[in-house]
Amino acid sequence: MAQGARIGSVVMFVRDLQTSVDFYQDVLALEVADTSPTAALLRNRDGTQLLLRAMGRGAAHALGSVGVQYIVWTAAGWEDLDRCERVLRQRAAYRETRRSGKVTLVEGRDPDDLVLMIGYPGPDQVPLHEIPVRIYGW
Repeated sequence: MAQGARIGSVVMFVRDLQTSVDFYQDVLALEVADTSPTAALLRNRDGTQLLLRAMGRGAAHALGSVGVQYIVWTAAGWEDLDRCERVLRQRAAYRETRRSGKVTLVEGRDPDDLVLMIGYPGPDQVPLHEIPVRIYGW
């Protein structure tokens, strides 16, 4: 039986590379695997990969335009979700924590003011069965 595709890597364009590397290392506990003057590859032991590419301070990202709007990351467990929330608060990047059924989502903003969501448990444990209202937030 076919397993289907899954996300292998996320590519994100950012304004300031080092600021974003520091943020995602801290909040998501990703490690730098490779860097160049304009890009960085971050990953964890589970195979999650985030590629950051510097686009300069004037780069824009229009919310509500065509393209990926945000990514929902899955914490490793309840303690990890608490750690993510704590780090977002320490960085003044925390927005809110909400619960929907059995899932808890922590929302923050990255250095480019992009939405960052971290949830637990993940879709492998509690799959969605209906469209979340949050996607209509703009």
